[in-house]
Amino acid sequence: MQPPDVQRLTAPNPGPMTLDGTNTYVVGRDPAVVIDPGPDDAGHIEAIREVVEGRGGIGTVLLTHSHSDHAGGVEALGLEPARPADGENVADLRALATPGHAADHFCFLLDRACFTGDLILGEGSTIVGPREIGGSLADYMRSLEKLRALDLTTLYPGHGPEVTDPEAKIAEYIEHRMMRERRLVAALERGERSKAALLAEVWDDVPEQLRGAAAIAMQAHLEKLEDEGRLPADLRD
Repeated sequence: MQPPDVQRLTAPNPGPMTLDGTNTYVVGRDPAVVIDPGPDDAGHIEAIREVVEGRGGIGTVLLTHSHSDHAGGVEALGLEPARPADGENVADLRALATPGHAADHFCFLLDRACFTGDLILGEGSTIVGPREIGGSLADYMRSLEKLRALDLTTLYPGHGPEVTDPEAKIAEYIEHRMMRERRLVAALERGERSKAALLAEVWDDVPEQLRGAAAIAMQAHLEKLEDEGRLPADLRD
């Protein structure tokens, strides 16, 4: 089987959670599909235009989710994104609802390749926040399992390089979250009730500049435990 006709362009918005920037993918031709136009960056939008000009123009724009680093460039491209339902085929890609990182998150399948947005990154782990910012760890874990059930050969992430061993990467992502949960539950069972102390203990490997993101991740874990009836009622800040 020939590899899919995919070109990656990376918008220059590097940061601790975006690696070297946001990946935009141009898929196919006559016309092409643009997945995640990226931030509203004039140079990046121009680069997309140059690529699609040689591919018969843009036929469809797809968004993995509505966060601005993925969707900010939509207006500049001048084409409304398609809004597929779960399981719907759009321009030879199949949409999969994969909430968790964001309530509106989708992945897109092309043969045995998957464009994963922020569900899975090329390096490191993604942020999954609590409900108040549209996140859900329970949904996120179900979305990972949804991908694990597929026979994939390549992942094209929203940030970072492509992944050529999807089975190992998905297993790594699931184990990473379960490791945090096991450590969090162990601390709670021991009697720890201070959120600050829980964060310091369970996320002790996280550098100082990412402690804020770790606190957001912990809140998502606590919500999951609460929904499952496993969270003590006497937590304190």
